[in-house]
Amino acid sequence: MRDIVLLDGGLGQEISLRYTGETHPLWSIKVMLEQPDIVLDVHRAFMQAGARVLTLNTYTATPTRMAMHGFEAQFEDAQHTAIRIANDAIAAEGLPRSDITIAGCLPPLVASYVHERAYGYAQSLDEFRQIVALQKDSVDVFFVETMTNWQEASAAIAAAKEVGKPVYVAFTLNDDASNQLRSGERLDWVVEQLAENPPDGVMINCCYPEAVTAAMPVLQKSGLMFGGYANGFTSVKEMQPGQTVDELTARTDLPPEKYADYALEWISAGAQIIGGCCEISPVHIAELARRITGTGHNIITLDH
Repeated sequence: MRDIVLLDGGLGQEISLRYTGETHPLWSIKVMLEQPDIVLDVHRAFMQAGARVLTLNTYTATPTRMAMHGFEAQFEDAQHTAIRIANDAIAAEGLPRSDITIAGCLPPLVASYVHERAYGYAQSLDEFRQIVALQKDSVDVFFVETMTNWQEASAAIAAAKEVGKPVYVAFTLNDDASNQLRSGERLDWVVEQLAENPPDGVMINCCYPEAVTAAMPVLQKSGLMFGGYANGFTSVKEMQPGQTVDELTARTDLPPEKYADYALEWISAGAQIIGGCCEISPVHIAELARRITGTGHNIITLDH
């Protein structure tokens, strides 16, 4: 029997499914500012499914991405709104605040999956510091998510560690199970670099579950707490900066039972943090919770 941290699933995609308006490059932020109850309901759905970690709905709320689409004046409001909604969702579920970990979100600053557009270290550090400054007093930990390259990831880790918060970094890999970041950098090399300024944990996210499975032995060698949360997309190769989620399609071979099969493989490999990314719904998380406890493990929050 082991303690397993159960994360939420694909927040942005679930918000998109529940929104009836037109999609937008900042879809989850636009919806949150216009219809905050949708975001609140998604947070609640994931908690009802068994998740014990909520990530703030700020994945696309970076200064650069907000400015790209004319939302720069709402950058701070988006951060504060996401924090309020996460806390309201916990309260609405009648849970003590200590029962749920709120994770701040440090995402790719310019675009997902496109490492060529990432900033250099200094500019990345400056922008991550802006996000950290607005989230640090309201979150328990920071998740550095969907990192395509070491340089941007290292800047995000540094920004979070400056304020003394636990930080967990997640890299997105090529879907061919080659254990390469989308930049082409080898995962084993990147894991070695973590020793320079170690985070509290390392994960793989937003790629095929098959790629996450292949990465588990590499993460295990890090000596850090590790885990994974995969996506359910057929491919992200066509996704370019400024496009909407309409460009992406979901796999049809990842029902909740199949996704849980993959996740149990990760746990068998030593993973302690499990969840879902894009296209992984509350139904998937509920099946994960059932299978985790059904195999004798305990579901816990993330220590902070």
